[in-house]
Amino acid sequence: MTLGDIIKNYRECNNITIGEFASACSLSKGYISMLENNINPRNNKPISPTLPSMAKVASGMGIELDTLLKMLDGKQSVQLIEDNIDSIQVVPSSSQCKEIIEVCEQLSAHNQKKVLTYSKNLLSTQQMEEALIPNAAHAFNPTEEEKKHANDIMMDDSFWEQK
Repeated sequence: MTLGDIIKNYRECNNITIGEFASACSLSKGYISMLENNINPRNNKPISPTLPSMAKVASGMGIELDTLLKMLDGKQSVQLIEDNIDSIQVVPSSSQCKEIIEVCEQLSAHNQKKVLTYSKNLLSTQQMEEALIPNAAHAFNPTEEEKKHANDIMMDDSFWEQK
């Protein structure tokens, strides 16, 4: 059996959803889905989980890693070294972060880069606003009109877009 077959059988026998199993394993729902389907949607090749990921799956099932490894057949490849960013699994802290990750995992590599670039720019703008708005425009007792003008500039996204 592949790891995906084992996970799917476990979930069916215990009547739990992918999301519930992912939470128990501290892995993303998207990653569990990839394991179950045994396909990495980015390259359409069989997925090759790392030992740390497999240890999390075993823990989520309440068994030892050794027991899980013995259940596998020769069809399941295992990545012994985490040398690939695809193998790193982050557990998001909010439902919105989980949703962002699930959507991003479905994007092409090119579009994932766009999302990353946009997110970094948005974060940079947010950090700048947080640092400047409370201090810069209001530090020298400006008039209400000056405050409004400064706030309008800071809140105008087009002002911060790269040209």
